[in-house]
Amino acid sequence: MVTWADLPGRSLVVEVPASSANLGAGYDCLGLALELVNRVTVEACDGDGSIDLVVTGEGAGDLPANRENRFVAGLEAALEAALGPRPASLGWRIVMDNEIPLSRGLGSSAAATVGGVVAGNAMAGAHLRDDALLHLATTIESHPDNAAAVLLGGFVVSAHLGDRVEAVRFDAPEGLQAVLFIPDRRLSTEAMRRVLPAEVPHRDAVENMGRVAIGVAGIASGRLELLADLTVDRIHEPYRSVAYPELPRLTGAARAAGALGAFLSGAGSTVLAFVGPGGDPAPVERSLAEAAAAQGLDGVTRIVRPRNTGPVVSPG
Repeated sequence: MVTWADLPGRSLVVEVPASSANLGAGYDCLGLALELVNRVTVEACDGDGSIDLVVTGEGAGDLPANRENRFVAGLEAALEAALGPRPASLGWRIVMDNEIPLSRGLGSSAAATVGGVVAGNAMAGAHLRDDALLHLATTIESHPDNAAAVLLGGFVVSAHLGDRVEAVRFDAPEGLQAVLFIPDRRLSTEAMRRVLPAEVPHRDAVENMGRVAIGVAGIASGRLELLADLTVDRIHEPYRSVAYPELPRLTGAARAAGALGAFLSGAGSTVLAFVGPGGDPAPVERSLAEAAAAQGLDGVTRIVRPRNTGPVVSPG
């Protein structure tokens, strides 16, 4: 059995995907993993318990080299769940090569947390099951939508139900594409939650419930045209548009260019538009870029595919 004393000198690499949450009407309960990844190498070190962090790509110069770092938090949470309290002398050497932008609604925080949890579990001998890993990640993240999609891959329906977290996943259909417009504007999840009202009209809540139900059934049964219904929201995007006034024009432009649906990814600022199997994403990409430029909003576009696998661990 692995103990803390066995860890110094051990290293591994974890590749962890981005994710998009809400998918329109599925506020805080739907997520999708995306082929946009962070690659983290972690090595356990015995000494003064310090953390040596090197970051290239997204987040370079921004991520803390301490235990407030979500990767470190997830790593140590999983190890302590398996091995007991961490010895004060144990620290980490971590190298991150990040593709996932920070504070853009693409699950950078959840990717860090889940990557850490999965890495810690692997170092401890992989004794924790996915449900335990998801519970740990949700405790750190406070909600499971992104974390469940990152951990399980594919489309994921999740809910925090009392003291447990439930998640059901299924593969994204082959050929589905996601066109991203990623603005040069960070939006914090906390700030975008603060613009939401404490209550919403009953009719809006009922409509959203119907859109989620029909949308999830549509994805599961291959009726991707129902993404057009799922991706129209009534309970968070209208309020977030006050803080992000370009949003309605961006999603409208994507739909007009042939997207199956378009929505604010997570709390933003990324806008995601779906293009169905065999469809051409170029007109949607071009329309998003033009709508952004017309409003003076700088950013970049990317075309990615959903990812049907979660994190991948390999030797360091």
